[in-house]
Amino acid sequence: MGDEATAGSGLTANDGRRAMLDAGFDEADSVIVAELRRDGRATLNDLAKATSLSPSSVQSRIRKLERRGVLIGDRVQIDYHKAGLPISAFVSVLPLDYSEESEIPDRLRELEGVMSCYSVAGDPSYLLLVRVSSPEALEDLLGDIHRVVPVSTRSMVVLKTYYQDLF
Repeated sequence: MGDEATAGSGLTANDGRRAMLDAGFDEADSVIVAELRRDGRATLNDLAKATSLSPSSVQSRIRKLERRGVLIGDRVQIDYHKAGLPISAFVSVLPLDYSEESEIPDRLRELEGVMSCYSVAGDPSYLLLVRVSSPEALEDLLGDIHRVVPVSTRSMVVLKTYYQDLF
């Protein structure tokens, strides 16, 4: 499937539709999901126009996608800079005591500023996405991480985000 799959729909080649088709979803379902990722407030009429289906058919498909766990919850995109959290950083976390490794994600979950925690292959065991208000707040958060769990950390401050959440 080439660029014709996205021609005229306003979607990009990296909108996840190809992966959905490969996973056994049909074109209409893949368009619905891609359109909702692009605009979570798209109306049934908007989605019907994008899929050439009736609004009731689109609503039925959305319910099926929710039951299958493809569509989960409702999210709002936040401009973290305007929300007072202009500094984003990735923090790699390497346990000093591997007997406590499995407890690290739960212990870090409650720390203000920790947005995401990923288990990764390679030398760090976890990669955190953190958002804070200032360099001093980042330093404080790193101190909190070290107080909560025995780990070694390395930080990378994000200078500019070109894109995120493409799919």
